[in-house]
Order: sequence, then C-alpha cells, then structure tokens
Amino acid sequence: MLEKVRLGFVGTGGIANHHLKQLKEIPETEIVALCDVVAERAQARAQEFGGRAFVDYRRMLDEVEIDALYVCVPPPAHDDIELRAAARGIHLFVEKPVTLSLAQALEIRAAVREAGILTCTGYVLRHLPSTQAALRYLKGKTVAMAVASRWGGLPAMPWWRVMAQSGGQLVEMTTHQVDLMRYLVGEIVEVHARYAHRTLAHTPTVTVPDVQIATFQFANGAIGSVTTSCALTQGGGKCDLDFILQNALLHYTTRELRVTPEGAPQPESVGDTLSINQAFIRAVATGDRSPILCDYDEGVRTLDVTLTANRSAETGRPGKTYFSEHE
Repeated sequence: MLEKVRLGFVGTGGIANHHLKQLKEIPETEIVALCDVVAERAQARAQEFGGRAFVDYRRMLDEVEIDALYVCVPPPAHDDIELRAAARGIHLFVEKPVTLSLAQALEIRAAVREAGILTCTGYVLRHLPSTQAALRYLKGKTVAMAVASRWGGLPAMPWWRVMAQSGGQLVEMTTHQVDLMRYLVGEIVEVHARYAHRTLAHTPTVTVPDVQIATFQFANGAIGSVTTSCALTQGGGKCDLDFILQNALLHYTTRELRVTPEGAPQPESVGDTLSINQAFIRAVATGDRSPILCDYDEGVRTLDVTLTANRSAETGRPGKTYFSEHE
C-alpha cells in the first residue's frame, strides 16, 4: 500500500481547482506537478497546493515521478496525454467527457487496458448517497421509462459555447444525466435526437444548440428521454430524473429521492459514501479497483451515447450506438 499517492495534473482550471481542494483534505495524497498552457495559472496552483509548475505535460511526465494523473483539459485538448501516461504505468483520472472523438477514446481505452492501470472518469454523481440509494431501490424492479432534464444557463468558458470545441451541452454537461441513466437502468442501444438554436441564435459567439432532446432505447426494453437547455441565462431551471415503475414513480435529485403515490415503500438511506476523489485515491493506494464506480471504459460508453445523439440530430434519423453493434 502506498503511504502517499503522488499526483500530477494536466489542466489547472475550474474543475481541476475543485479536485485539488478536495484532494488537499485527503492525507494520503501529495501534489507533485501541475501543468497548464497558462503558465501563471499553473504557478498559482503550485503555490497553493504544492508541486512543480509546467506548461508542457510531456516534460512534466519525463521529469517528475507521478503515481496518478488527473486530466482536466477541455474536450478537444486531450492529444496524447493519456497514451503517454499509460505507457509509463501512471494511473488516470480523466474528466468528462473523455474526449470528443470516439476513435480517440477507443484508442485510449485499448492502451489503458494493455497497461493494466487504474482509471476513473469524472462522473461524480454515481458516488452520491442519493444515487446509491436509487441503485439499491431499483434492483430487481422493472423500469418502464426514465426521463431526465437539465435546464440552466450558459457557462462562461468561451470554448463551451462553440459546438466544435465542447460537443454541445448534451456531450459536455448533461452527459452526467445520460451516465446516470446508463448506471441505473442499463445500456442504451439506440438514440433519436433533435436540437434547435432558438433563443441564443442572435449571439455570434454561441454555436451550441440552446435546446436539445434525445430519446433512448435501452437494451433491456425500457425507453427514456433527456431534455437539456442552456437558454435560461437569467437563472432558473431544474435538474432531475424520473423513473416509471409498476405502480410507482421514483423521483431523483442529487439531494433526495421520493416515491409516489403516497404510502408506497420509500428508498432506504445508504449513509455516507466515498467521494469520487476518495474512491480513486483509495484504489490507487491499495490496488483495489472496487471503489471506482466509473472507469475509463464506462466513460467511453457514455460518450458513445451522447455522440450518437449528435449524429442523429445532424441526420434527422435514429442512430445505433457503437457498442450496441460491436459487442
């Protein structure tokens, strides 16, 4: 067992800072290197959390002994980061979406399998107590339909607003809800999507659709849908998930579960759960993979669904997911 897990970061922006703050509270971790294309940002993070600052991740991997690497870069910026880390036997935490190219994701998937390293992807919602309680409640029950929504505003990052750089809201943000549907209901085999650019069409820097809807066919026979919007720029919105069962409706949010009608058996609390960072560090320190709930393979499968939705919206026709036809 490792006494200290030596951590490196590629990308030190907002989501990386979130992870760094959590990791600082885990005694078994040591930040040894941080890399960002913005030198000042890498240096600022190094001053706050420790480690050496770099602007070139290749040099960082060559010069610093790292046990595990957090990859927290924008979707189109993955390049060969994961491949180089895997070749060195460095364990990987990759933020979602794992990339914008399924071909690249499959290449990385093969490389990490061959290297035998531990991997985790940033689908944090799987680790929430409400998710684990829902998983336990749904076990053995027939889900007829799952319906998700994530409606909100427009993130400030310039790259997020460009379809070619973020993949759109379903790929970059509402991927969390799609992943939950896979985790709680099962594999998705077919997707039919429609997108529109309506309320933000007058904003030249925004090329992502401001409303998106996708319907799903699950392998087990269930059906589902997700709606998402970034049009509510003045606030408001919602984020939830409903499951229709036999004579019952399970309503899910990240904070609570509720079953109707009144008097129906309610989900049992599961108590505290490991955060995604606690789970990853424990796995790396002990070599036990079981705390990790969403490895790289799972992240690729969720990406497959959301990219299939993008293709369906472009063609106007339903599309089969890659894994439904290649397994």
